[in-house]
Amino acid sequence: MEWNTLAMQLFGPAHDITADGEFLHGSAELEGKTITVVGTTNHAPIGVAMALAQARVVLDTVSHHPGRPILLLIDTQGQQLRIRDELLGINRAMAHLGCCIDLARRRGHRVIGLVYDQALSGGFITSGLIADACYALPEAEIRVMRIPAMARVTKISEERLTELSKANPVFAPGVENYVAMGGVRALWRGDLRACLSDALRSAPTTDERARDGALRGGRRLAASVAEQVLAA
Repeated sequence: MEWNTLAMQLFGPAHDITADGEFLHGSAELEGKTITVVGTTNHAPIGVAMALAQARVVLDTVSHHPGRPILLLIDTQGQQLRIRDELLGINRAMAHLGCCIDLARRRGHRVIGLVYDQALSGGFITSGLIADACYALPEAEIRVMRIPAMARVTKISEERLTELSKANPVFAPGVENYVAMGGVRALWRGDLRACLSDALRSAPTTDERARDGALRGGRRLAASVAEQVLAA
């Protein structure tokens, strides 16, 4: 879905979201409340400049609009693969973005992530996965790593990984698998405006992904292992 079509379904004309290249930013009105909107479009790669631009919007919201909800619109191919960004410290820039989102949550801002197109690797980890809750449209594409790349890293054959992916969501790309693992809280269908309104009211402020993954059968051990570590 195009970002401007999504914005109309979420807010109607009551928004001033603009696209500066692949960078989305602005505000919108929902049920009498103002929401900060920040994100990316056109499968944007997240480099140093993009990470810092998004972080600036989050920090400005924390500084000038205490308690204002923040909506992260996610469409990214992952981190920018350029020597320039590596030399400038892309890892620190992306970590800074994640820390800014975490700060907003700690200061009482409801932060909702929405994958409306594509979400890959580090560009997703440092945005939607740090929100209070992350949601997705059914047609969205989510993955951390393609099976061929996973095979190179793990030294497990593509055939074996493909077979494993049929029964284990951890090895499989796809939005339904991320719901099963708890990384995505739910898929938004139908009235997207109502979905956002409900998320702002009811999304958890504590990390329930491991618990959700256990209940849904996608991550069977993460929650119990974490409990054992905390009890040790």
